Amino acid sequence: MNVFLLWIKAFRLRTLPLALSSAILGSFLALAFGQFSWIVFILASFTTLFLQILSNLANDYGDFVHGIDNENRVGPERVTQLGLISKKMMKVMIIIFVFLSLISGSALILIGLRGVPVKNIIVLFLLGFSAIFAAINYTVGKKPYGYVGLGDLFVFIYFGIVGVAGTFYLHTHFLNPWVLLPASAIGLLSSGVLNLNNMRDIANDSITGKRTLVVCIGSKAAKYYHTALISLSFIFSVIYAIKYFTSIYQFIFILTSPLFFMNIMVVIQNTEPSQLNNELKKLAFSTFIFSVTFGIGLIIQ
Repeated sequence: MNVFLLWIKAFRLRTLPLALSSAILGSFLALAFGQFSWIVFILASFTTLFLQILSNLANDYGDFVHGIDNENRVGPERVTQLGLISKKMMKVMIIIFVFLSLISGSALILIGLRGVPVKNIIVLFLLGFSAIFAAINYTVGKKPYGYVGLGDLFVFIYFGIVGVAGTFYLHTHFLNPWVLLPASAIGLLSSGVLNLNNMRDIANDSITGKRTLVVCIGSKAAKYYHTALISLSFIFSVIYAIKYFTSIYQFIFILTSPLFFMNIMVVIQNTEPSQLNNELKKLAFSTFIFSVTFGIGLIIQ
């Protein structure tokens, strides 16, 4: 495998549609309020992609350093674990994507928030720095938060609240508390993807000391938790659609519900963690489709 393909493998491109869901839905929500900027949408998308790739690289490096990635791991093998890319080169690429995230994120804030009070710009910059910190410290450092059961919370905050509501604010320059409902929906579904990842890896995580939420509560409770995450995401979405109801098309996202229902059924009936890998990919793509259909429903009259 040549170097280019190795890095493509390390970037884990299959995770990118999930990351884009927040920028897409936040932009659609802004458009529904009559505010939209192509440059904000493009920069928000690039920033989200850079942060997701940064997170993937940091996880590749961090889990290897902490001994989590080993021959017992159920999920796809990673390039550092396989010795295909050295730790030094991985750290260099992590630094590159930190800078790409900083450049793209700074351009997004400075362009998107022209004319906005300086204090608001400072708050957005602080959120941006915290997003970079969160992307790295899920598995990197002496006390990575992903190893103490906090991964789900951070995914909910950054993939949902910050990702969707932040993009909405960059377009509109105002905050609407009702936007937190669809933002929470994306955050909950994203946490569901992480939950599947952790259910798949529960045996190895337990042995190696990675205390994910699934390790803390057990597989049975994790299945109920998974059901609650997906169910609440639809409840929040329906409430928002009712609040701003103008057309039946606003409920078009419900057409995606069979995808999520099947996911729940497979998870509940699962007895072999390795089989959850396909469900993880399906849920990530279903979340992307959900964000697109929800957004389209907002602007169809």
